[in-house]
Amino acid sequence: MKNNCVFCAIAEGEIPSFKVYEDELVLAYLDINPFTKGHTLVIPKVHTAGLVDTPDETLAAVIARVKKVATHLKDALPCDGFNILQNNGEAAGQTVMHVHFHIVPRYGMEELAFANHKGDMAELKALAERIRMNG
Repeated sequence: MKNNCVFCAIAEGEIPSFKVYEDELVLAYLDINPFTKGHTLVIPKVHTAGLVDTPDETLAAVIARVKKVATHLKDALPCDGFNILQNNGEAAGQTVMHVHFHIVPRYGMEELAFANHKGDMAELKALAERIRMNG
């Protein structure tokens, strides 16, 4: 595993994922421990630890894809809205030191505790197939 980074391994295809979107720079896939149905992670394919370490060009590419994927999720799920989360450093709740954005779909006015729930792999696979985007 490159850099001992699980997200780099996912980007390289060494670890399987439920891809929602992929291009030459960015990968978006379902979180296997989602906060809500459709919780998606968006990562750059190059390793960078956090927001302040990420080159501006990489960050611009990632945030443009965050917008694109969030727009698609809003229609494809459908959901009523979404949260965009980005944690920096262990003290802020970052558990994988590879910059990433969470797109957390919201449904109605339900309460949201930012706590992971073990995802059902069959449900995640079916959901990814349903909402997968074409480049």
